[in-house]
Amino acid sequence: MMRAMTAILGLLLALTALGACKIVPNPEPGSENAAAQTDEDRMAAKAGEIYAARLVPYVSGKAIDLPVLTTALQGGLDAAGKAHGVRPQAEGSAWNFLLKGQGTVVQANRESRAATMDLDVTGDGQADVTIQLGPVIRGTALRDAADFIVFTDYRDQIEFAKLARALNDRAHGAIALPEGDLTGRTVRFEGAATLRAATDPVLIVPTLLEIQP
Repeated sequence: MMRAMTAILGLLLALTALGACKIVPNPEPGSENAAAQTDEDRMAAKAGEIYAARLVPYVSGKAIDLPVLTTALQGGLDAAGKAHGVRPQAEGSAWNFLLKGQGTVVQANRESRAATMDLDVTGDGQADVTIQLGPVIRGTALRDAADFIVFTDYRDQIEFAKLARALNDRAHGAIALPEGDLTGRTVRFEGAATLRAATDPVLIVPTLLEIQP
């Protein structure tokens, strides 16, 4: 009898102790790290996922020759945009184009943090296009010219802007320039540009930049 009472008492004590415990679920893998990341960290990681794997081949497959765009712009920006561009926002916003070509360097500004290189594509000795070299790369052309990058997939406009910046950083990181003066060198390029008017200069964010010897 005493042995049975002792067993019952032990069971009651165990149940009481269990009731006082708080059960804490195991965290999802990586959730602690995800919570600690800033928007910049997360968008940099997202850019790393899509840049080489999706964006670079997308640009390569969709890009049109620069002279094709130049000819189309003679009929107006909207006509050129509807034929060759992407405009992810409302009517009246900028058009984004994926472009490719080859030209001769007529000028290179490598001293600025927003370094650029001007190319003559038509052979008349005049600059037809400017390639952004960075490290400061302006605009959102890379983000906005890709139809698989959609605003509604992101939290807000701030996060979306940080993705554009992260993609530009990736583009800059992929550029390898030789030392010395580039004037007169032949360059092959692929990339994205944003135009708000048919007369705007073509300013390209490159996804491919090959400088021939």
